[in-house]
Amino acid sequence: MTAITPDKRRGLFRRKLADRIVGVLSVAALVLALAGMVWILWTVFSRGASVLSWSFLTEPSKPYGALNGGIGNAILGTLAITFGAAVMGIPPALLAGIYLAEFGRGTRLGGAIRFAANVMMGMPSVVVGLFVYAVLVIPMRGFSGIAGSAALAILMFPVVLRTTEDMLLMVPDSLRESALALGCSRARTAVRIVCRSARGGLVTGILLAVARVSGETAPLLFTALWSDAWPKSYFNGPTANLPVLITEYATNSPFEEQHAAGWGAALVVTLMVLLLNISTRIIFKEKHNGR
Repeated sequence: MTAITPDKRRGLFRRKLADRIVGVLSVAALVLALAGMVWILWTVFSRGASVLSWSFLTEPSKPYGALNGGIGNAILGTLAITFGAAVMGIPPALLAGIYLAEFGRGTRLGGAIRFAANVMMGMPSVVVGLFVYAVLVIPMRGFSGIAGSAALAILMFPVVLRTTEDMLLMVPDSLRESALALGCSRARTAVRIVCRSARGGLVTGILLAVARVSGETAPLLFTALWSDAWPKSYFNGPTANLPVLITEYATNSPFEEQHAAGWGAALVVTLMVLLLNISTRIIFKEKHNGR
């Protein structure tokens, strides 16, 4: 047997020590992150649960100082704005992701689109809000829900695009080659074979993008703004939404009842985002278990 020299012992000791230190720091970081998340969730639940009721969820909000206001109009407005953003942002993002994965590999156009998407993913949401304010709100001479949807669609676009590309690239090339060998065109192969094989990942990317924009406030402050009315003027007027309601009630209202309503609205947004994230995890887990 080869004897272990002192230098080898010292090297082995350093590697074990470094491994222990990295392990301890990783566990500490995980505990710190979980503690912060639990603290936030507990604060929102403890302060917001007391105001939740059927009337709170179905009645519209009221002006400052008015009693018994709800958030029903803000919930509907948020759903309308998010749905509009999904309609505007998801289809072109899916098509762009399919192009990058199936037709744009190694091309200059594909590289430019990929670079632009990476830049967009790091763009502050307030900049997007200012951009839509300049190109839509000012020419339309007023805030509107559709302007808010346009801002959120811009934020959703790069998330769906990059997730679509990544999921399609995970599909084995043997499936593409088999379909092409049977006489399918590249477009038909991409849509009917590759996308169908990666549909779980595509849905995951869409849900992640929706969760990403569900609580965005800055873009809506510059586009949809706020209204105490039901969202009947989605195309030509300010539209109620939960993020701006929380901001208004938490920072601008001097009344304690509206402070409590703001916490209740924050709890509703938290539950919506948690539901989307849990759905994403379930789909992602089922996708991997099916392999």
